[in-house]
Amino acid sequence: MKKKPNQNERYMGSVKVGPKGQIVIPKEVRDMFDINPGDTLLLLADVHKGIAIERYGVFAKIADAIFAGKAKEIYPEQTEEDSRTFAAAIQQLGEEGDQSERD
Repeated sequence: MKKKPNQNERYMGSVKVGPKGQIVIPKEVRDMFDINPGDTLLLLADVHKGIAIERYGVFAKIADAIFAGKAKEIYPEQTEEDSRTFAAAIQQLGEEGDQSERD
């Protein structure tokens, strides 16, 4: 059974980018976030804010809420059309992740 992460738990380390552009998530971080082989993660990148990696499930819940008509509650500054486009892109990424796990 995995230990529940301490809310103040932190990790700092370095990773090297391999020849195929891949990195290895350190074991301490995989344990901290209960990341297992086969899990789907989304990589978000912003030229000004940097790179973030998050579980696909977090965004799948957001997409479900948008399609359930709650887009304005989640992203009040976005148009309904923009929110639906975002949600559809999330679903597409999930389908691509599912497909690559099967291959």
